[in-house]
Amino acid sequence: MAQKPSIPKGTRDFSPAEMMRRTYIFETIKRVFRTYGYAPLETPSMENLSTLLGKYGDEGDKLLFKILNSGDYAAGLNDEQIRQASKICEKGLRYDLTVPFARYVVQHQSEITFPFKRYQVQPVWRADRPQKGRYREFYQCDVDVIGSRSLLNEVELIEIVERVFALLGIGVTLKMNNRKILYGIAEAIGHADKMMDITVAIDKLEKIGLDNVKAELAERGLDEEAIAKLQPILELSGTNAEKLQKLADVISCSETGMKGIEEMTEIFGYVEDADINLRIELDLSLARGLNYYTGAIFEVKAEDFAIGSICGGGRYDDLTGIFGLPNTSGVGISFGADRIYDVMVGLDLFPEEVDFTTKVMFVNLGKEEVLESLKIMRKLRLAGAATEIYPEPAKMKKQMEYANRRNIPYVVIIGSNELQERKATVKNMRTGEQMSVDFCEVSDLAYL
Repeated sequence: MAQKPSIPKGTRDFSPAEMMRRTYIFETIKRVFRTYGYAPLETPSMENLSTLLGKYGDEGDKLLFKILNSGDYAAGLNDEQIRQASKICEKGLRYDLTVPFARYVVQHQSEITFPFKRYQVQPVWRADRPQKGRYREFYQCDVDVIGSRSLLNEVELIEIVERVFALLGIGVTLKMNNRKILYGIAEAIGHADKMMDITVAIDKLEKIGLDNVKAELAERGLDEEAIAKLQPILELSGTNAEKLQKLADVISCSETGMKGIEEMTEIFGYVEDADINLRIELDLSLARGLNYYTGAIFEVKAEDFAIGSICGGGRYDDLTGIFGLPNTSGVGISFGADRIYDVMVGLDLFPEEVDFTTKVMFVNLGKEEVLESLKIMRKLRLAGAATEIYPEPAKMKKQMEYANRRNIPYVVIIGSNELQERKATVKNMRTGEQMSVDFCEVSDLAYL
């Protein structure tokens, strides 16, 4: 009996049509990255587990895919021994691109000129529960600069967000916060020791609601008084400047918290002076649960499509320190290509030309006609137009149906009459219009 073909849950095949659209997203994002001086980088799909563990918090560690050293290594072990994965796993699939990037920077520090600006577009893996908009294998498009503490880097990333989504046609809101502010809030409510517990809980505010967040905070050891102090902070309203001013009154006792307010005030000032056309909201519930963030944090939401964040990141002051290169600050953001794709499909934002791989198809009506077609096709291809010819001299109806199914916009017909008159019949498959064109002018289709 033949095996039924399948793929693991949370993964997907991508058809040629889907890949054309995905490539459009990747190339748009890369083009913007290069405009700001970022260079491409790739790292292996797998990293040593020692590189990955402990960098994403307890919840992140649970989502790491671990890799058996080899099939032979497990030979002869019973089921219980095999379940003890930590004893036979030394590698894992990368959870994100930032930690591998930090590892790379430390490993190649003698070859790098700082500040080091890189972009990276590769898949990552998380052992998460598959659901709409959440996959176990997905692509990230990261851009980071490391070796500089200047807040101009944050401003540059904000401008990159503006440009990428403007080019893709997606209306977005950029939500921002600062981990120093979150620490200041934790200090102000008397629980600086529970900074991570507080950030993990409030990061779920949008997903599970305030009441559930309060319940989780209680489970994590916060008393009722502290939770009561926290609630109005999370519900602050007004402009970004007004929120920062109100917050300063609440956390003035925290030096770290006030430093965070100072940083955000400076960033917002730069953004205003640079005339960046982007809706930016200070969201004090934004925490981004990853352990390594230390300063400004970002999250981007699509305004007209219900889905989770489609871009996020932040400042990390010492991620490289755990690999032996301390005091090397960096900041970066990651564009979630898969979610961006879902948004663009849902809002029908892909340009028409992305939906075809071939622009011009020549019908095949016999040997003499094919020989003439090949000469014209060469000119079209040299002009940059994707061109093909139907491989067999099949019935016209079959060839036209093929062009329709392939979404090819132009079909060129060269038959015996066309050969005699030295004119080709060009059919616009979208409008149904036909025109007669001199052979020497067919290559002009490349510019339509």
